[in-house]
Amino acid sequence: MPIPPLRFLSLLILAPAFSQAAQLDVLQLRSEVLKQNPLRDSETRKLAVFHPDKTPADSPCPMVIYLPGWGGSSEDAAASGPRGWLGRTVDSLAASGTPVRIAVLDGRSRYGGSQFLNSQATGRYADFVWPETGTFLKGRYASPVLLLAGHSSGAYGALVLAMRNQTTFAGVAALSPDSDFEVTHKPLVENAHLQSLSPATLEAAMAPNGRIPADGMASLILGLCANYAPVPDQPGRFEWLYDTSGRWRPEAWSRWIALDPLTLVRENPAAFAPHQRVYLDGAQHDEFGANIGAAKIHAVLRDRPAASTFYESPGNHSDHLMERLVRGISWVLKKNESP
Repeated sequence: MPIPPLRFLSLLILAPAFSQAAQLDVLQLRSEVLKQNPLRDSETRKLAVFHPDKTPADSPCPMVIYLPGWGGSSEDAAASGPRGWLGRTVDSLAASGTPVRIAVLDGRSRYGGSQFLNSQATGRYADFVWPETGTFLKGRYASPVLLLAGHSSGAYGALVLAMRNQTTFAGVAALSPDSDFEVTHKPLVENAHLQSLSPATLEAAMAPNGRIPADGMASLILGLCANYAPVPDQPGRFEWLYDTSGRWRPEAWSRWIALDPLTLVRENPAAFAPHQRVYLDGAQHDEFGANIGAAKIHAVLRDRPAASTFYESPGNHSDHLMERLVRGISWVLKKNESP
């Protein structure tokens, strides 16, 4: 089904006076695909586009669509300005001879995140990334190459979208992606507090104007259930991982595993096209174990046609993101063949 064009409400261009500084376009748009989403979240979203100093919109330059981690958004990127870490990423890449634009999207939902999936319980967030926003970016900027990048939940979305849109995205840089759910997610969901969530609490969360528990872990797992296990033809509703007696429901968990990037790669020999380049990383001391899943995905891809690499960065889950993103984008664009 064709996607109606985006309706733009306003455009801000922030241009700092000093040289060698990234420029920032902040676009406010009203998404057609997020209209009437089941959570009644706003369809109006910001888009923060960083580009190298003195690079006009009609200057050819690869476009990196960056998907933030859970709870993050383009509003955070815009607030940090051109001298924030994403602006400095653009500066660093330009200085090394790899000019790119980085467009940061807002994929938040009432729960905190969307995993950038289409879900009847949250909304059409995959379609929001592509074709809706991506098509706009290609129309506004001279970007002959589209790449995906992200961190954590955003890296999850970047991997899945790259698999499902092989002719659109030339490559992906996934930093600490949600993957190998038996390692990264199972310890989180096997929480006694989650087992005891009452049916009333679940119903309140799934209501059109629902109430989300103040407990951050509960809201995270509720949101992940909404993204991974929506109930067909019942907007806003999802399968919970425990029954009313607090017993584990393996059938609900199996829906999570089916959408695990490690599962998708293992079960599909053509998960990535031969022309795509797949950069995976994870921190040595990742508190969620995201480095483990990233390394396993690389191990599967190593003998397949698509070029892939894995780098284990120092620090924890969210440390050194600028350096990691610079490294990943450089490798995807073949500017640095070593991991």
